[in-house]
Amino acid sequence: MGERAANGIRTSSRLGSPASIIVLRALQLGDMLCAVPALRALRQACPRARITLAGLPWAREFAARFRRYVDDFVEFPGYPGLPERECEARGIPEFLSLVQGRSYDLALQLHGSGRLTNAVVALFGARRCGGYYEPCGGYCPDRRWFFPWREHEHEIVRYVRLMRELGIPACDTSLEFPVTADDRNAWASLIARSGIDAARYVCIHPGSQLPSRRWGAEHFAAVADALASDRYQVVITGTVDERALARSISAAMRHPAVDLSGATTLGTLAVLIRHARLLVANDTGVSHIAAAVRTPSVIACCGSDFRRWAPLDTQRHRVLHHPVACRPCAYKTCPIGHPCATGIAAATVIREARSMLQKFIESHVPRACVR
Repeated sequence: MGERAANGIRTSSRLGSPASIIVLRALQLGDMLCAVPALRALRQACPRARITLAGLPWAREFAARFRRYVDDFVEFPGYPGLPERECEARGIPEFLSLVQGRSYDLALQLHGSGRLTNAVVALFGARRCGGYYEPCGGYCPDRRWFFPWREHEHEIVRYVRLMRELGIPACDTSLEFPVTADDRNAWASLIARSGIDAARYVCIHPGSQLPSRRWGAEHFAAVADALASDRYQVVITGTVDERALARSISAAMRHPAVDLSGATTLGTLAVLIRHARLLVANDTGVSHIAAAVRTPSVIACCGSDFRRWAPLDTQRHRVLHHPVACRPCAYKTCPIGHPCATGIAAATVIREARSMLQKFIESHVPRACVR
């Protein structure tokens, strides 16, 4: 499979020893976290390579946080047909000129099936490029380094498999989320001034980037009230843009809650979830943070493909979904009454939440530290 370098790290005989690698994955937080096992394997196989991430503007912070695996970041301006950001067409020539000028040894397409992005990566001008392609007529730049896309494969497993296909030893599918001393200090200050009891709080995260992926606010309020009646302190989290949603849940509750929407950085949020007894959320980025820091969670999966995105640890994380024929959903707002959300009863989530708390809190099962 490979050969051992002088430092004991196994390197890939297929890839050789690329000195520079660029990875395209211009996606959101949860998607990026699911790629960490692949990035970890890539770094272990190519310890001396300079690895660059081409991503969305926000992912500059991701690259800095995961600097053990990523050395550099370039902002991807978008591309016609890709939904993750509005394409800045004027920025594409400048972006390609920058990337081509660096003459990368290897370009990896970790952005999906390759329907559009394989052509993008081929334009990077790297000596070699690899990734997945759609087997039924999809563009495959090089059959030695591109492999058939499997539609319902789990996202984490998918890119670990890609590393193996490229000749890189990879089997570790565990997630991680590095935090800093500043993150921990900010968390300690936040809970002190918010009056949060670090020993008994649960996090409720009702937001998601797309409204079609959100469980009902009234259902979150019912779950929060049930857990508050069990003497847990409820902490509602979310972005600045989700403050109105958080306030609507607080207003619908009979018990008080601490609203931290818009009050956390990404790092502080990770520490907050790490110390929570439980996370109840939609299938969004915080679900993957909980998986990374090993905090038990109950996830209401509305619209998304649970087979692709659910945490791999099914003992620590419960993903609830209602079967509908239109999953996964591409709509921003559901046009048919949102049956994937209304089909998940609050009573079911409450039951699962109480079960998880019983299993992981009262039994005192130890949890791993944040990496």
